[in-house]
Amino acid sequence: MLFWKNGSRDSLTLEGRVIDPTEGIDACLKLTIENGVIARIEPGGDARYTIAPAFVDPHVHLRTPGREDEETLVSGTAAAAAGGYCAILAMPNTDPVVDSAATLGSLVEAARAEAEIPTGFLAAITKGEGGAELTEMAELADAGAAGFTDDGRPVVSAGLMRRALQYGGFAGRRIALHCEEPTLSKGGHMHEGAVSAELGFGGYPSVGESVMVERDLALARYEDQPLHLLHLSAAQSVAALRAALDAGVEATAEVTPHHLCLTDEAVRSLDANVKMNPPLRAREDRLALLDALKDGTIGAIATDHAPHARHEKEVPFEAAPFGVTGLETAFAALYTNLVQTGLLDLDTLLERMSAGPARVYRLERPRVATGAPANLVVLDLDMAWRVEEDGFRSRSVNSWLLGQTLKGKVRMTVAAGKVVHS
Repeated sequence: MLFWKNGSRDSLTLEGRVIDPTEGIDACLKLTIENGVIARIEPGGDARYTIAPAFVDPHVHLRTPGREDEETLVSGTAAAAAGGYCAILAMPNTDPVVDSAATLGSLVEAARAEAEIPTGFLAAITKGEGGAELTEMAELADAGAAGFTDDGRPVVSAGLMRRALQYGGFAGRRIALHCEEPTLSKGGHMHEGAVSAELGFGGYPSVGESVMVERDLALARYEDQPLHLLHLSAAQSVAALRAALDAGVEATAEVTPHHLCLTDEAVRSLDANVKMNPPLRAREDRLALLDALKDGTIGAIATDHAPHARHEKEVPFEAAPFGVTGLETAFAALYTNLVQTGLLDLDTLLERMSAGPARVYRLERPRVATGAPANLVVLDLDMAWRVEEDGFRSRSVNSWLLGQTLKGKVRMTVAAGKVVHS
């Protein structure tokens, strides 16, 4: 379920090159929006701007409740709107953890009053994300949970993970998994490899992710239940996912912009804004992720938007927390680093940022069709812009892109028929 504050829905006409890969549209068109829906689609317009289904982010940390100094519903959803998103899903690893109907209900009500775009919430798999006792999944699903995850922490117990899949099935919600074997990742500040050895940092090996991916896919196959793999980073994880899909497992997966654009070589800068979990990995991992995105093995791009206070990141690399922001830069970062370099086509990028994520959690897919809700993004693909701190709507500025010049700017976002960014 998605929740947001009510807003007016004025009539609006948009003209440009309209691309909707899922609908098979790529033409210069004029779209007329009335009463929140696309009322008419007519030939016309020029190609100065590109209009596409707006984006959906299935993995956002809004830091509320508990760390509103880093992000709030208002600032986080404003950042999402500026990034071209018409809907987001927020993670439950807050303070308190979203593990009860009461906590979830308060967030639902807050979103109705404050969110700039439709916002949904995942609830925790285990109470307090402690990995010991399952939450009341049916009750949480009735209260509006879009799915279940202990993101930030793995479900270490295989027996508990099996029961989580069973109860998630009963509740009709997907289980989304942070796959990490903590005895292998313990003490790791970056990917274990040549760069970590040279820098003297503790390494988190790729097998620390892939071994849990393999376990969880095996459990999903045994229970005949679906699951979603969060922020994949390793080539071995991709191989395990491909094998599971070939075996008929109902699995989906996401990848982040930073894992698609960077490798562990970026850590040589010692910039704490390139410290994330899972870590940036080797070139072969990045290429495996890109191939999986192109062929549909990985069907969704998610930002894993993780705001942190300035003082938390302005420390030595080893002392800094994991996580980077991403909502406001995701499209431009991927367009600049992948599409303009010929590594990915624009249609695939647009689909994996919109229809793909919506499909994971069975959300209504943003689309260009007469009678469809108006969820659209207007892009200026020729516009170059510099990523600066004072340009962020987010309360936090821990971006790996600070100071870089990107191509491709979001000029307008329409969510549920309302202009939420222009």
